[in-house]
Amino acid sequence: MKASFYIVTAVAVLMAGSSAMAQELKFQPGQDSRFNWKSFEDFKAAHADLKGQTITLFGPWRGEDEVLFNSVLAYFNAATGANGKYSSSENYEQQIVIDTQAGSPPNIAVIPQPGLLADLAAKGFLTPLGTENADWVKTNYGSGEDWVKYGTYKGKDGKDAYFGFPFKADLKSLIWYVPENFEEAGYEVPKTMEELIKLSDKIVEDGGVPWCIGLGSGGATGWPATDWVEDMMLRTQSPETYDKWVSNEIKFDDPAVTGAIDEFGRFAKNDKYVSGGVAAVASTDFRDSPKGLFDIPPKCYMHHQASFVPSFFPPDKKLGTDADFFYLPTYASKPELGTPVLGAGTFFAITKDSPAAKAFIEFLKTPIAHEVWMAQTSFLTPFKGVKPEAYANDVMRKEGELLTKATTFRFDASDMMPGKIGAGAFWTGMIDYVGGKDAKTVGGNIQKAWDGLK
Repeated sequence: MKASFYIVTAVAVLMAGSSAMAQELKFQPGQDSRFNWKSFEDFKAAHADLKGQTITLFGPWRGEDEVLFNSVLAYFNAATGANGKYSSSENYEQQIVIDTQAGSPPNIAVIPQPGLLADLAAKGFLTPLGTENADWVKTNYGSGEDWVKYGTYKGKDGKDAYFGFPFKADLKSLIWYVPENFEEAGYEVPKTMEELIKLSDKIVEDGGVPWCIGLGSGGATGWPATDWVEDMMLRTQSPETYDKWVSNEIKFDDPAVTGAIDEFGRFAKNDKYVSGGVAAVASTDFRDSPKGLFDIPPKCYMHHQASFVPSFFPPDKKLGTDADFFYLPTYASKPELGTPVLGAGTFFAITKDSPAAKAFIEFLKTPIAHEVWMAQTSFLTPFKGVKPEAYANDVMRKEGELLTKATTFRFDASDMMPGKIGAGAFWTGMIDYVGGKDAKTVGGNIQKAWDGLK
């Protein structure tokens, strides 16, 4: 997906020590009203003493994402005169552990998952960011307390401290559809789960098929079903119950969990609800599954998947016109659960402290640090202080709004469980479930696998 916007390129000449360094800026300061340039100028005025300092950043972003992050880093360099350098590695998660253990870490590490953040914190490899940064995130991010929680872990001294500043979120909890198909059939976007179920029944009554569901993914077959179950947990149980499930305080065969599995089954285990019937659910590749939305007549009307799925839509389809999404709604009967969203995100942590490293964390608190990437592609933020009009398109803007207004944010549960469960028994259990086994049996089998780890 390419953003349709006008890119203004400016060249700022910076002094790094005694040598000049040319730095390209994607958008010229002060020239585009979509951006909060005051935040850039204020940051620049407060950090002019960093000229000539070098700051190293190491993270998982490669390819296009590396180019996009460097376009953000350019503004930090332009504002401070520092020489910020980003690098990555194909085996990033192993390499950052090796580098920190060897005493040669970067100044800043970009951490893609809470588990790695917790591990590095426990070993004493991270510098606490302080309560002032935790309080800032709590106030300025949608579901701020949840984001702070995912950045807070025990240090080497056994005490809780705030180590991870969140930046760049991924969003699940989405239902994709073709607006023209809905309009022609007279269907309206459902606002509650009860309405979604009624809509599914109505589509069947009209001779259509409501859902495309595909769990195929090679050796990772089954993972899309875990997203369904996680979303249903957040719509049937409290966030605290979700957390206890992640840590296995609540077992996989507990009624709270098997109930969420069966809520997924309400959609996936009904031959009339699924394109190709239930037998096709496990065998259909998740990348091919949404294509049924665009057939004439449509093979299905709705598809549950994360914000990345448009990359698998036919290339001639325009987001916001030919395809759009709506929030996977909550149950009207459970208003106390608010509007939860499921997703993921990355965190910036200081692995080698310096004035420039501290200043970079401050930079992440400026709207411009987010808006530069927002205006390009593949970036969502829960930061409420950004200008929504900076997003490259209306679909991203709506996704960003979901993040800023969410009452609860939770990371993908399977990603936080032990690998043999979240990326093993949970996947295969979901295939067994759509293959005919009941939720209690499937949950019990997954729990046995977890118990076997002890």
